[in-house]
Amino acid sequence: MKFLLDEDVAVEVFRCLQQQGHEAQLVFEALGPRTPDDCVWVHAVRTDAIVITCNRDDFLKLAGTAPETGLIIVNRRRTRQAECRNVLALVSSAGETGLRRNINFA
Repeated sequence: MKFLLDEDVAVEVFRCLQQQGHEAQLVFEALGPRTPDDCVWVHAVRTDAIVITCNRDDFLKLAGTAPETGLIIVNRRRTRQAECRNVLALVSSAGETGLRRNINFA
């Protein structure tokens, strides 16, 4: 699967996804620092990537108005390892059909 990770998501999540064989891209590297959320969403739709973010409010609005891709909202955990575990568990259990065009929480 292909993922686009917002700037507020820990880089460890990015690494974990790559280690599991997923294609992952950081917003910072793909679009530059402080890219507006609507531009992130447009890029994800254009590149067919599922957005991963901790920014619940702004991305829920974007997903509601243009649900062409999927959205994973990461709930902050005590450790980065816990965040990685939750994201990987969601990706494994939901699969691409459960993630695409849906809003999920990890």
